[in-house]
Amino acid sequence: MALHISATNPEHPALLLELPWHLPLEDWPEEYLVPLPRGISRHVVRYARAGDEVIAVKELAERPALREYELLRDLDRLGIPAVDALGVVTGRTDKADEPLEPVLITRHLGGSMPYRSMLETTMRPATMHRLMDALAVLLVRLHLAGFAWGDCSLSNTLFRRDAGAYAAYLVDAETGELHARLSPGQRDYDLDLARVNISGELLDLEASGALHPSVDPIEFGQEICARYSGLWKELTRVSVYPAGKYHYIERRIRRLNDLGFDVAEMQIDHSSNGDTVTFVPKVVDAGHHQRQLLRLTGLDTEENQARRLLTDLESWMATQDDYAPGDPLAARPEVLAHRWVRDVFRPTVRAVPLELRGAMDPAEIYHQLLEHRWYLSERAQHDIGLDTAVQDYAARILPKARETLESPEHE
Repeated sequence: MALHISATNPEHPALLLELPWHLPLEDWPEEYLVPLPRGISRHVVRYARAGDEVIAVKELAERPALREYELLRDLDRLGIPAVDALGVVTGRTDKADEPLEPVLITRHLGGSMPYRSMLETTMRPATMHRLMDALAVLLVRLHLAGFAWGDCSLSNTLFRRDAGAYAAYLVDAETGELHARLSPGQRDYDLDLARVNISGELLDLEASGALHPSVDPIEFGQEICARYSGLWKELTRVSVYPAGKYHYIERRIRRLNDLGFDVAEMQIDHSSNGDTVTFVPKVVDAGHHQRQLLRLTGLDTEENQARRLLTDLESWMATQDDYAPGDPLAARPEVLAHRWVRDVFRPTVRAVPLELRGAMDPAEIYHQLLEHRWYLSERAQHDIGLDTAVQDYAARILPKARETLESPEHE
C-alpha cells in the first residue's frame, strides 16, 4: 500500500514527507522530536518538527483517525476551542513492508500545556479553581454546539492564557459525537464522565505526592459539575420580564458577557396581553459582532461597540412586529437594520451637539449614550428611553468631561 497523506493545507504534505513514517512512533529518533509535556494517553503520541511548525502525531487505527480528523475540522468551523487538525497519514509500512498504524496530525497549540502537567506542579488551590472554571466553560461551549466529548479529562485538555484569563482547549476528539442538539441525558452523561476522569487523575497525582495537600480530588471533581450547572443555567434559561423593563435584558446580557460569552441574537416574545416579555439569548464566542454589525448596517466599529450596538438593534427589532404587516420583505433583518440606522442611530447621534462630542466617533457616542441610559434606567427601575438619556448626557456628563480635558493638568 502506498503512503497517503490527507492534509488541510497543500503545503503540509511536502513538509510531512520528511518525517520517518517507516518507523513506529515510539522508535522515532530524537532529531525529529520536540520535548514538550504530554498527558497520559491510550495511544502513542509524539511532538515533532515539520518545517517551522510543531505538530502532535498520534498513532491509531485508520477509521478512528479519519473520524477524529473530521470532528476536529467540524469543531474549528463551529469556533470551538480545540487543536487544529492538519492531516492523516495512511498506508504506512516498515522496512520489511509490514503495515504500521495510521497517524493523526494536529498543530501544537503554542503556549499551552496539558491540564495534568499543570497540576503536577503542586499548584495552589485558588489557581486550580480557576483552571476548573475554564474547563467547565469549555464543556458548556461544546454542549451548546451539540458536541458530546465522551472522554473529558485532565490529559485531554490543554490550558493556555488568554488575554489575562484562563482558557481550556479540547485536544482529543476520538470519542466525540456531534449532534444538532444534545439531550439533557447526553449532557449529564458527558459531565459525569468528566467528573470521574478528573477525580481519578487527581487521586493519581495525590498518590504521587504532586497534589497540594489541601486539595480533595473528589470535591474538585464535583466542583466542575457545580460550575457547569451554574453556567448552563445562566446561558440557556428563559427569562420573563415586565413589558418596558428592557434594562433587565441589558443586565442579563452583561452577566453573560462577564462569563465570557457574547449574545449573537435574541429571541424576544411578547405575551398575548402585552404585560410580559420572554427573553431567550443565543450565545457565541467573542469576535462575532464586528462582522455582524458591518453586514447589517454598514457601520464599521470596534468589537465592544459592535456588541453594544447590536444588542440595541435586536431590542429595537423586537418592537417592530407591527411594521408593514403582510410585507415579508419589510421584516427582513437587513431592512429593519437599515431603518434602525436611519430612524434611531443617526438622529440620536445628531442630537448630541457637535461642540460637545470632542474626538468621539458616532459609534462611540451612541455606545456612551446606551451606557448612560442603562445606568439611569437601573436607578429609575424602568426604561427611561433614549431621548431622556441624550438630554441628561448632553446637559450633565459631556460638559464635565470637556472641562476635565481642557483643564491645565491635561495640557
